[in-house]
Amino acid sequence: MSKTAAEITRATATANLEPYWMPFTHNRYFKQHPRMLVRGEGAYVWSDDGRKLLDGLAGLWCCHAGHCHPRIVAAVQEQVATLDYATAFQFGHPKIFALAEGVTRLAPPGLDHAFFVNSGSEAVDTALKIALAFHRMRGEGHRTRFIGREKAYHGVGFGGISVGGMMPNRKLFGAMLPGVDHLPHTHSLTDMAFSRGQPQWGAHLADELERIVALHDASNIAAVIVEPMQGSVGVIVPPQDYLQRLRAICDKHGLLLIFDEVITGFGRLGTNFAAQRFNVVPDMITFAKGVTNGVVPMGGVLVRKDIYDTFMTGPEHAVEFFHGYTYSGHPLAAAAGLATLDVYEQEELFARASRLESVLEDAVHSLKGLPNVVDIRNIGLAAAVELAPLEGKPGVRAMNAFLRCWDDGVLLRQSGEALVVAPPFITRELEIEKIVEAMRKAILAVA
Repeated sequence: MSKTAAEITRATATANLEPYWMPFTHNRYFKQHPRMLVRGEGAYVWSDDGRKLLDGLAGLWCCHAGHCHPRIVAAVQEQVATLDYATAFQFGHPKIFALAEGVTRLAPPGLDHAFFVNSGSEAVDTALKIALAFHRMRGEGHRTRFIGREKAYHGVGFGGISVGGMMPNRKLFGAMLPGVDHLPHTHSLTDMAFSRGQPQWGAHLADELERIVALHDASNIAAVIVEPMQGSVGVIVPPQDYLQRLRAICDKHGLLLIFDEVITGFGRLGTNFAAQRFNVVPDMITFAKGVTNGVVPMGGVLVRKDIYDTFMTGPEHAVEFFHGYTYSGHPLAAAAGLATLDVYEQEELFARASRLESVLEDAVHSLKGLPNVVDIRNIGLAAAVELAPLEGKPGVRAMNAFLRCWDDGVLLRQSGEALVVAPPFITRELEIEKIVEAMRKAILAVA
């Protein structure tokens, strides 16, 4: 270990873990069995006991270019010594305008304006507010309903959990936003288990939107929001022609279509955004995570020009959209974002992710036939292996497998009954094989 890592190890041994209320974590179990990360470099992180771990989830779907990329680190270091903060209210700084240009250049044609926030959760709530305000500005303020989807994850704001469809994220909080309905999810073990890429079955599930429109009437619906690929619930891949049907139904009834691309944006599916992979252009795209390689928190919303122009009315001295955050367009995030986009382009990382897709696909599907493996799903540089639950102990088998992988030097994510893989784009083929072999050993060990 380096001196710094050794010092951190000693500090960990004596640290009081109790004051920190950890997010999305079994706090009581963790504080008895802590897993501490103290350093990162490339596709690897190091634990406080000096072990080197292969990062199979790119941090949390965000460190596409690997950890501590020197050019991104240098950009942030220079920025913090030059301009550490600038309010976005009635002021600007050059780098956030440059980042907006860079992000919109990657977006599908027509989505040419970016509103910056600090996270995917804030991006979703912002997109929902834009949708409501857009219809009101056009004299259709009666369009107030939103349509989400079962099993969806759209962050943890009240808007996001309202349109989201993951029960544990909703059950403790009672009333959600009023007027929200949900499409059925698109995962069926009976009809699509072990599909490679997009399943052939399931496009008809998009037609449920017609039933919901008939129930509420299109005149009352503002927008439909979906993840093109549902990552947080375990890589649920859209059936062939499903997203195209949603787009057509939204066009038919004047509904805005929002793609939540917090996970899929910036190359995860081998294209700039999933919208380009599936050849479906939504009206808005939410993004976060990969825009700064996870180095500094940032998110945003891409919107069509005509949506932006709808707000640009009234006196020029008047604020057009009463929304924003203290840290919107933060200089450090902008610097990290610009450096990240340069790294993506100059190192051709999206194309690299595309080339690695078949490697990951073949590797994870080699696990078919192992005990208790009931499904394997993949698209782009993302995959999930779903395990049969232990009777009366949901999630425990997958958690035990996740911990076995940690012990074997591979960091993955457990999502319900699934083990999820989404490595950095710089990962090598042999490292993908190492990830999958660790999964194989873990699955056999918990059988």
